[in-house]
Amino acid sequence: MSEQNKVSETSDGPQFDRKQLIKFIVELGPLLVFFFVNSHYGIFEGTAAFMVATVVALVASRVFLGRIATMPLVTGVFVLVFGGLTLYLQDDHFIKMKPTIVNGLFAAILAGGLLFDRLFLKIVFGDVMRLTREGWRILTIRWALFFVVLAVLNEVMWRLFSTDTWVTFKVFGIMPLTFVFALAQIGVLKRYEDTTPNTGALSSDDI
Repeated sequence: MSEQNKVSETSDGPQFDRKQLIKFIVELGPLLVFFFVNSHYGIFEGTAAFMVATVVALVASRVFLGRIATMPLVTGVFVLVFGGLTLYLQDDHFIKMKPTIVNGLFAAILAGGLLFDRLFLKIVFGDVMRLTREGWRILTIRWALFFVVLAVLNEVMWRLFSTDTWVTFKVFGIMPLTFVFALAQIGVLKRYEDTTPNTGALSSDDI
């Protein structure tokens, strides 16, 4: 291995770590802002701050990562729409229902794709993971079910508990649950890893 390749590999490592850190901050930042402002000033002020922080996070993602991922973009649009309704109508039901609708939408899209033999999860993550078609199918089913679970949990939390408890769960409950679930899928990623040479050409089976 040449010295140039060694330098290249060494420089790639910190760059990957830096991007992952930026991605984590971009995703967690608006939630922390929401939690802090809500705890000090209330749900409507927290919602307004959440909307502003979401826009800032999306812009930061575009500037520092060069792109805005599909799921954060969709979530951001819903934050602005339901947050706007919450503030305009002074009804916090809208912002509380937003996670239910977003997670239900993701579940419906993934499940609907399976019905038409389309693996939408691969479209989103195909550039970072290489799996066989069966692997993508299994992963799609699992994530669709997980989104349903998140939707149900959100309904339980906002309907049966206080606003502060719901906000706490949204900020400090959803992300750890998602992280644990993602880790639990490592077995699938290893078992169904696609080891065939990547030619770069797309086929009808790619989606």
